[in-house]
Amino acid sequence: QVQLVESGGGLVQPGGSLRLSCKASGFTFSLNGMSWLRQAPGKERELVAAISSGGSYTNYADSVKGRFTISRDNAKNTVYLQMNSLKPEDTAVYYCKTVPQPYWGQGTQVTVSS
Repeated sequence: QVQLVESGGGLVQPGGSLRLSCKASGFTFSLNGMSWLRQAPGKERELVAAISSGGSYTNYADSVKGRFTISRDNAKNTVYLQMNSLKPEDTAVYYCKTVPQPYWGQGTQVTVSS
């Protein structure tokens, strides 16, 4: 069955960096777009970044442009989210998701706080 397992979350100070990973299995990863979404307490889930199946095309939420980078390694069935210059408002549970199929990971908590 389809499995998406996120890792790399944690507690980081403002201005710091984290790299999230999402390991996929159970489907042909290289033929699917992937995305990262996040949900902060009391807020709706929002799209953070997405990447095409081959990695050539990416798009980002305005709030993370220039700070976050989505990438993928199809040989490792893994999609990444490099997060730099983190802000307290980036605090959320981050999920990876297939595009367009509705398969989700379990999420990983990112907390930005001093």
